[in-house]
Amino acid sequence: MDTEKKLELVRVLIDNVADDFNEEDILHMMLEKKISADIERTDGEEYTTAQKAADKIAHFAGSWVFIFSFTGLLLGWMVINSLLASRAFDAYPYILLNLVLSCVAAIQAPLIMMSQNRQEEKDRVRAENDYKVNLKSEFIVEDLHKKMDLILDNLEKIEEQLWTKEK
Repeated sequence: MDTEKKLELVRVLIDNVADDFNEEDILHMMLEKKISADIERTDGEEYTTAQKAADKIAHFAGSWVFIFSFTGLLLGWMVINSLLASRAFDAYPYILLNLVLSCVAAIQAPLIMMSQNRQEEKDRVRAENDYKVNLKSEFIVEDLHKKMDLILDNLEKIEEQLWTKEK
């Protein structure tokens, strides 16, 4: 069911419920149901071994440890092959190194994108949850504001009555 149909259904339900209940009853019904959810715990889906590996690779590939170790590996490769000169396994211009770098990039990029897609879905669910919580909070604050206004109005009436009795 798409969002528009859900919204229309909620509007119809509210219109029908409004005839049977007053605003206070509807608010109390909203308060009875907990909206907030711990997204990390309610996610419920178990990741496959490949997805876990992709997440770990993406986490490692985005770290300083990876950058420094990979830079060290590249420099070591070039220094060793430069020192070996004619006996080098990958002499300058390091064609084998270029092939290895291309293969690493070709494999690493999709793994990182898969991890980012899963994170994006989690963020979308978290944002939807935040929206629902904020909306419920807005209703509650609005109701509390109305009640405070009513209390202040009643307090003013009581003060007026006390002043008129004293005179």
